[in-house]
Amino acid sequence: MMTPLHNSPPDTTGYKSELQTDPQGVLHHLLTLDGLSRATMVRLMDRAQQFIDGEEAPDALNGIAICTLFFEPSTRTRLSFQRAAQRLGADVLNFDAATSSTTKGESASDTLKNIEAMGVRGFVIRHHEDGALNALAASADSKTRIINAGDGRSAHPTQGLLDMLTLRQAKHVDFSTLKIAIVGDLLHSRVARSDLHALRILGAGEIRVCGPAALLPPVEDGGGTLHGCLVTQDLDEAIEGVDVVMMLRLQRERMEQGLITSLDDYHRDYGLTEARLKRAASDAVVMHPGPINRGVEIDNVVADGPQSLILKQVANGVAVRMAVLETLLG
Repeated sequence: MMTPLHNSPPDTTGYKSELQTDPQGVLHHLLTLDGLSRATMVRLMDRAQQFIDGEEAPDALNGIAICTLFFEPSTRTRLSFQRAAQRLGADVLNFDAATSSTTKGESASDTLKNIEAMGVRGFVIRHHEDGALNALAASADSKTRIINAGDGRSAHPTQGLLDMLTLRQAKHVDFSTLKIAIVGDLLHSRVARSDLHALRILGAGEIRVCGPAALLPPVEDGGGTLHGCLVTQDLDEAIEGVDVVMMLRLQRERMEQGLITSLDDYHRDYGLTEARLKRAASDAVVMHPGPINRGVEIDNVVADGPQSLILKQVANGVAVRMAVLETLLG
């Protein structure tokens, strides 16, 4: 039985709107999708779609230096930001925490300030601590622009944007008509938080969240829902008749011991198989932010199947990040 979800996954960012936008409401940094206007989100998606449709802007960031400042590993996000910046004509500096002065004790703030002193204006930052970009944005130079590429469990705004663009392309309908299931490790997922923020802003019709009890946010009994979000621990119930199945990675690196019994048990109860997918609408689409734990969250035949949008999400990531970089630094 699905239960009303009264509290969304805890927001640990502490981000303040005045850090993200200037007094006129112009986007200054992109730290979170929470509180972003629908008009701004749609404008970024529309611009990304123009890039996908063939529009080029090779000189938009000519002469501007951008640093990918990653304190955590990344493949898709880091490389797509680098590709996006290159297509816009920017100079790209790649920061590797493992070979940097952070191994000698330098703080993230000092690292940022030193790279700023080299004339770098744009920073794409990933950090393992919740809300880490809050302090960095607060201390940055007024001409610096910061994009959150994922911080702890808090937010991953460009992933949320590319997921919404991918969904808009696939369904060609108003979001209010869609039934969406988000499945897996919601407790630790910054992607889930950003997707929930985005879906709320775009007015998604029905959102269901599903996972084992230990990996779900707190649920209270009683009337009412939060943004139409319902929670269940039954995967078959969660995906019954939905238009979209958004699978989440099992984030073992952020887990305490004992949150799941075994990977085999997790796959049995929460893995998306071909048979399970038949419970969704016949034209349902499958999404996953990657990296995929194949045979755990999702079977190969589903991940690589005709209903999968996983590689489309990756491709759209370049265009979305071009739109964000151009908006903030162009």
